[in-house]
Amino acid sequence: MPPNSITTPVHIYSKLTSKQSTILLLSIMIVALCGIAYELIISTVSSYLLGNSVYQFSLTIGFFMFAMGVGSYLTKLLNDNLIQNFIAIEIAISLVGGVCSLLLLMTFPYTRALYETVMFSLIFIIGALVGMEIPILTSILSNKTSTRDSIANVLSLDYFGALIGSVAFPLLLLPHLGLIRSSFAVGLINILTAIINVHFFKDYLRRPRLMMFISLSVLTMLVLFTIFGTRLSSYAEKHLYFDQVIYKKQTKYQRIVVTESHTTPDNRLYIDGHIQFSSRDEYRYHESLVHPLMSVPGKRDNILILGGGDGLAVRELLKYDDIKLIHLIDIDPEMTRISAELPMLAKLNQGSLESDKLTVYNEDAFSFINQAGIAYDRVIIDMPDPHNEAINKLYSKEFYTMIRKRLADDGVVVTQSSSPFFTPRTYWSIEKTLDYVYDDTLSFHTSIPSFGIWGYHMARLGSDLPESFEFNVPTRFISESVMNAAMVFPEDIAKMDSPVNSIMEPKLYQLYLEDLKL
Repeated sequence: MPPNSITTPVHIYSKLTSKQSTILLLSIMIVALCGIAYELIISTVSSYLLGNSVYQFSLTIGFFMFAMGVGSYLTKLLNDNLIQNFIAIEIAISLVGGVCSLLLLMTFPYTRALYETVMFSLIFIIGALVGMEIPILTSILSNKTSTRDSIANVLSLDYFGALIGSVAFPLLLLPHLGLIRSSFAVGLINILTAIINVHFFKDYLRRPRLMMFISLSVLTMLVLFTIFGTRLSSYAEKHLYFDQVIYKKQTKYQRIVVTESHTTPDNRLYIDGHIQFSSRDEYRYHESLVHPLMSVPGKRDNILILGGGDGLAVRELLKYDDIKLIHLIDIDPEMTRISAELPMLAKLNQGSLESDKLTVYNEDAFSFINQAGIAYDRVIIDMPDPHNEAINKLYSKEFYTMIRKRLADDGVVVTQSSSPFFTPRTYWSIEKTLDYVYDDTLSFHTSIPSFGIWGYHMARLGSDLPESFEFNVPTRFISESVMNAAMVFPEDIAKMDSPVNSIMEPKLYQLYLEDLKL
């Protein structure tokens, strides 16, 4: 019976050459590399769009492993033409995996149920296909060596490929290609592997020309998708934002998007899909963040801003002539670069990032504050909401304790604290955590049209915070009467008992997720 018959006797694979066996072993490594990359892409897209990255990654990994088990079991139902089965599976993975991120982004604007249906379907299909490949290749190679050696070779290369994929995704694929083009690129690796196998194993295929035609067709599609990836990404992102995207960049830390409205004079900044400000009302947020802090009596020579890479808090600080230096800590150099160079951002922050008083450090805030250095009179924490476990640590008692060690006598801290209306337990947990570390705390809130009711907390060492505030610099929003009202909390957002947040017990992160579901 010839090798390319419908049912190929398994023992025929004992005639494989050393080159063919090597190709199959390398294919194992590539299968694992691509499989883990697809898994990470789907997890990252879902984390960006739905939040709760621990949940998304855990769910994806668990369901993917389950699907691999199902796929391994299903290989019992396939015919004995193992190489043809392997190549067909490789083509299918390249097609489904290659478009996975695009499908997820296109589905998201509809219902969450539809998005999750597509997400789980993609995870299951890719996982099942990857699970099929390993037993197939193990069966083929066991005809050349012992079963034990075959399993050892396959699994060792499988784990090595997974390592390469898991390292390449955050270091190479995501920062340089972004999510959509990363999935296209990984799909290309899959389909090129299939083409190589079609070429070297054509004698074992029923219709090798058809297999090559299908493989080349998928290759062409993925190449075109990769070439036009920017346009496809723009098209997909139109579904995520109300306005026109005028700038976007996937950095090694986050995805930055700036939009512009066609109907109103409004620019917005988004990080990982979460709005950071609207140019129409950001002054309300930043004036409330900066001026009450600066109005507290005491020394205010040295100021530290943690976050705030948009330069808008710096703009407000520069209204105080007696400030000697400002240190701004933002982990992402791209954020501070575009805030200085992108015309709409530079206009909005009034060129504040070019000030001689300012020094920018593109470092992790947690690491920076844990180093020895000068004492700061005022510290402004302008970080995103604790929507993932990485940001949670920036609202922990450990972080606040490290800041305390870098404060001068009578030093004052202010932090944005999410919404006391939409995330009340989160808001009051931040106050409870500050109160655990500092001598006195003060809570206040304001109304920002783009966000709703928004909250802040101040904390101080050594002395009590004042009960009233005077503002001696020009402002558009904040005033003594506004501040007096800001410190009054109606019954529906009144103080409630909430836990102290810590790194080892990230309660704030869980509270934030639960608050959003209320």
